[in-house]
Amino acid sequence: MFDYKFDWAIVTSGQYFEWLVSGVKITLELSAVSIAFSFVIGLLIAVMRMSNMKPILWFSHAYLEFFRNTPLLIQIFFWYFGSYKILPHGVNDWLNARDFEFAAAVIALTIYTSAFIAEDIRSGVRSIPKEQMEAARSSGFSYLRSMQYIILPQAIRITIPPLINQFLNLTKNSSLAMTIGVAELTYQARQVESYTFKGFEAFTAATLVYIAISVVITGLVTLYSKKVLSPMGVR
Repeated sequence: MFDYKFDWAIVTSGQYFEWLVSGVKITLELSAVSIAFSFVIGLLIAVMRMSNMKPILWFSHAYLEFFRNTPLLIQIFFWYFGSYKILPHGVNDWLNARDFEFAAAVIALTIYTSAFIAEDIRSGVRSIPKEQMEAARSSGFSYLRSMQYIILPQAIRITIPPLINQFLNLTKNSSLAMTIGVAELTYQARQVESYTFKGFEAFTAATLVYIAISVVITGLVTLYSKKVLSPMGVR
């Protein structure tokens, strides 16, 4: 018969609660840093993907195909166990003197997510009438200036909802960082379970936190769509 005694106190007070709070902070920090870098790199790759220069086009295409079709967990392990083979010694020494596990997770999450972000931004750019680019070029703007001042501001506004979804996926994917010892939320929930054998309570608490983050982000996307996109006639 089912006679399990729930003990929610372990996740609402005391040392184990502090562990979970610490895990939430690391999760948010890891996600925020990775989101910032992945957006910048994704934007750069998107612009390169639309270039007429063959070497740049080939590089960006290879970047997208490789990282979009490689499991994130493999990429995390690669940067954690193999990065010292390809990064300069000075960079490795600098990372090892700090939190190398955190840095490896940021690199993997950034590169993986930026490949998806690049395609979202490229789709947004393609939705802008090509006449706008032609008008900008005929007015004396270079290709990069036309993208910077005319095309990208409109495209990014349109692609905010899918971009937010990518950021949400990144936040959830950050749980994989526990495999290399990053003490984020899932790692700390596992620690609580190991010390207390209260896995149901520990992982229920972690699940509720992830759901709360997802609800907040989804709410922001919905609000943005109603307040910004709808007046523009975008659905």
